[in-house]
Amino acid sequence: MKVLITGSTGLVGTALVKALVRDGHTVCRLVRPQSVTSGGAKEGFDVAWSPVTGELGGAGVGADAVVNLAGASIAEGRWTQERKELLRASRIDTTRALVNALAKTNVRPRVLVSASAIGIYGSRGDEVLTEESKPGTEFLADLAREWEAEAIKAEALGIRVVLARFGIILARHGGALPRMILPFKLGVGGRVGPGKQWVSWITLEDVVAIIRLAMENETVRGAVNVAAPNAVQNADFTKVLAQALHRPALFPAPAFALRLALGEMADALLLSSQRVKPQALQRLGYRFLHSELSAAMNAILQNG
Repeated sequence: MKVLITGSTGLVGTALVKALVRDGHTVCRLVRPQSVTSGGAKEGFDVAWSPVTGELGGAGVGADAVVNLAGASIAEGRWTQERKELLRASRIDTTRALVNALAKTNVRPRVLVSASAIGIYGSRGDEVLTEESKPGTEFLADLAREWEAEAIKAEALGIRVVLARFGIILARHGGALPRMILPFKLGVGGRVGPGKQWVSWITLEDVVAIIRLAMENETVRGAVNVAAPNAVQNADFTKVLAQALHRPALFPAPAFALRLALGEMADALLLSSQRVKPQALQRLGYRFLHSELSAAMNAILQNG
């Protein structure tokens, strides 16, 4: 299978490229022309493309699948107006350009797996959220909704579209987990805010497996909640993490202090509550590699 990937240097992209190349697939990393390198057989190879114009290098033509993982980090820095514009452009504009590029090709891929996020639901307390739940109204919800709207336009080109709504991805050397671990290593770890907010998590290993399922299974289409079946409240998440690290969890981070330090981002990323159910995956009979947080956390930290 020939696979085009945007965002190939990120946490998910790096793991996905390695898994696909290991299994003999041809991987083309879509990168800006100035970022093109000779690469190596073990990592696939670069294909120049412009997220601004949608120009796609000839080597990218004839792909069987496209995985769109592009997007600036949500958690890097305060959400100033300038930062928000970057978050939007790196997702919405890039996805629009990608779909426009695919429209110009004579031979189109069978499937586009496009990243999204459970942030589309907003903060919903104890409500159980499935792919059929309505979007929220906060910044992240609007961002994800518009992001998905650009990706779904590929259906008009005869391309099957899967919208992968990622939960919090747990990995030892990237994403949110290293930042969560640091306070515990310093002896000041604890629950965040009230601790009652729901955390919908997923291991990186499961993320890669689910993307591959979405690429290969022709019955998968539309929104898919990429989250483990057993969400936990923040206080319980904290306890599990502390136990896995053999550290105490004695110092809660007050909500007011988080808002003072991070502004709007604190409510959206740390204090929001999303109790997500992976209904689409369960209907497909997907067997999670890690469905319980305690076992998942131990496996991640031991492998690190």
